Parts: sequence; C-alpha cells; structure tokens
Amino acid sequence: MNMHDIVGQSRVKAFLAQLAENGRVPHALLFLGPSGSGALPLALAFARALQCEQPTPLACEQCNACRKTATYTHPDLHFSYPTIGTNALSTDFAKQWREAITENPWMDVNSWLQRLGADNKQGNINKEECNAIIKKLSLKIFEGRYKILLMWLPEYLGKEGNRLLKLIEEPPEDTIFLLVAENADQILNTILSRCQIIKTDPLSDEEVAEALQSRLHLPAERARQIAFLAGGDFHLALEAAADHHESEDAATLLLDWLRKCWRGKGDELMQWTERFAKLGRENQKQFLHYGLHFLRELLALVSTGNAQLRLRPEELTTAQNMAKVLDFEKIVQVSQLFNDNIYYIERNANPRILFLDTSIRLHQIMR
Repeated sequence: MNMHDIVGQSRVKAFLAQLAENGRVPHALLFLGPSGSGALPLALAFARALQCEQPTPLACEQCNACRKTATYTHPDLHFSYPTIGTNALSTDFAKQWREAITENPWMDVNSWLQRLGADNKQGNINKEECNAIIKKLSLKIFEGRYKILLMWLPEYLGKEGNRLLKLIEEPPEDTIFLLVAENADQILNTILSRCQIIKTDPLSDEEVAEALQSRLHLPAERARQIAFLAGGDFHLALEAAADHHESEDAATLLLDWLRKCWRGKGDELMQWTERFAKLGRENQKQFLHYGLHFLRELLALVSTGNAQLRLRPEELTTAQNMAKVLDFEKIVQVSQLFNDNIYYIERNANPRILFLDTSIRLHQIMR
C-alpha cells in the first residue's frame, strides 16, 4: 500500500509525508476514522514509508525494504488485530491477514472475522497477544530503520490494554506504534493519552466515485450512485461495485423484520427470530449497525422532509411509509433498542430471547 493508492485524505497524507521527511516521528500514532474512510491504508502506507531505505517523504517502491513491506513480510513490521479463540494470536492468522489487506485494506471488521469463520465467536485481542507483543518488541531490530507494531482496532483490547501501557509510554529505541481505530470511546483513556491522534477526513461522494471509475472502470453514473449510497465508506462502495450482496441482504432482512413487527403476528416473529439466531453474533451486530444507519436516514426524513437519503429505492419507500407512523421520539426509542441489543450480543445474550423480546417491543413502539 502506497500513499498514492489511498482515496482522498490529501491533508493527512501531506502531514504524514512531512513527518517522514523530518524524521520526527512520534513513538505512538493513533489513526482514527470511521470504517471505510482509509485509516488502515494510511497506516500501512506510512509504515512502508518509514521502513523505506531512501530518505524521501514517500516510499521509493524499489528498495529491499519497500519490496518486503509491499507483501507485508518485512521482519520489523509486526501486526496485531482481532482474532477468534481464547488463546489465539495474530500470528496464527498471518496468511489470512496478508491476503485480506492485499485484497481490500478498507475492509471492515465483520468481513475480517467472517473470513476467519467467526460464526458465534466474537473477535478480541487477548492477554496472550499482549504478552506476545511485549516479547516481540523487546527484541533488537532485524534489518529495518524502525521496529513497527501496527495494531488494527485496539477497541478489541478491552482492559487487556493495560498490559501495554508501559511499553507504549516508554518503548525501546526506534520502536513505533501505529494504532488504527474507529471508535475512541471504546479505547482506554490511558492508551489514548499516550498517542498522537490523527483523524481521517470524511470521504466525499466525488472522491469515492472518481476512485471507482479509475480503479474498476465503472460508468460515471453507476459510480456516482454507488458513492452516494456508500456514504463515504469505500469498503461498502467496493462491495457494491463487485456485486457482493451483504448490505443488500441486510436491507432485505431489516425490511422484512420491520414489516413483521408492524403486523405483530406471533408465529411470524417466532419464525423470523429462529432464522436470525442462526446467523452468528458478528453478523447479528453487523445487521444492527445497518439498522442504525437506516434509522439515521429515517430520522433525517422525519426531521427535514428531504427525501434525498442514502437508501436504495425499496428502502426509501419503506422509510417514507414508516415516516407516517413513527415520529422523532419513536425513532429515538428504536435506535436505543438497537444500541442496547449490540451491547447484549457482545455479552453473549441468548439471541432467540433477545430478538423475540425486541420484536415485541418494536411492535409496541410502532403501534
């Protein structure tokens, strides 16, 4: 991954180039931005620039270090990321990780965990991984300019992040932490305080559309439609352009659920809940996050009356129908219900009981 491969983010790229050129790189940087905005590609490109053997702001792409970082096999570039399994280490999934970031460095966490076969298991960065990081970074530099740890989604550390505090605050010489996060509220404040935070800029529809045209050779109108629906998430844009149907499936499932909740027939809700409970926890959370997106757009419709929403035609029709029966307060109640369910799923609540109860409460709110 090189800087010129990254969609948008001209301000951040210029700042990182200046850091690399001046040679005054903070020992801990945290790239913060929503899924699909480019925080991970920026960190990957910056790591390559730091290891480059040529003293230029950007990677030369020709030296030995650049060739190794291009395939993510540089011995002084270490990765840490959410995995599945009680004692699993990132190195156990190194092959899958290299394949995933080569295919799509804008990927979201659900795509990554499903690649690992998460099913009902949830991702985490565990105690054993933290101990392995401490051990790796205590070793001498093998051949690079720096020893770099790139951690994707430190939100998954939880309280285990306390094990890394001293290392982040006082790292060995020429050791750099590059953390890539989406939600600062889920990271320990003691970790945040030890990092220089670099926030990514929102991707505009024009930037996403232009990237789709140049990379995938899509017709301009098709690229603009996808960019509008993606809402600045380049991962979603790539998925839609490649005719992957995860988001479409989520939309179909959500609309079907809302219609059944509106009717309130017990047998329909029971059947829906039974099917939904088999999807696995990560897919259930992904579905609820999509539901929150739909509710945000619905809230915009109710508040402003503007029908220019980031929704597909069928979703827009459903939103317009729901706007007739759901006011601002009811939409807020449903949103809180979805947020609560995400919290409960993360704590291994029984999905059948949880979503049947939610379905009944949705019917009560709607009616």
